[in-house]
Amino acid sequence: MAKHITRHRKLTPEEAAKYREIREEVELEKPEIIAKAQKARCESRRQQLAAVMQELKAAREAKGLSLADIYERTGMDRSALSKLENVANENPTIDTLLRYAEVVGKRLQIQVVDS
Repeated sequence: MAKHITRHRKLTPEEAAKYREIREEVELEKPEIIAKAQKARCESRRQQLAAVMQELKAAREAKGLSLADIYERTGMDRSALSKLENVANENPTIDTLLRYAEVVGKRLQIQVVDS
């Protein structure tokens, strides 16, 4: 919410019009700014997920496990596993990641850190 500023004098009609115009411009730009910020957050999340999946896939390959092996041990659909490894599923559940990690001999650790 905008902070109200107490003025010692009233605005002239020209000043009031100028501030009104600026507020209107900001309101018009706001959806684009919000959309860009959301897109940046989504890309950041995707990169984080890609890093996690790269490690899990490397662990799977190091153990000599195929996607079929993961399917047999987790019951997750093969196409879902492939999408997960290729980050085509950008919103996997924590349970899915935990199950996958367990099968490849890893433990998923979730932390809350300052950004």
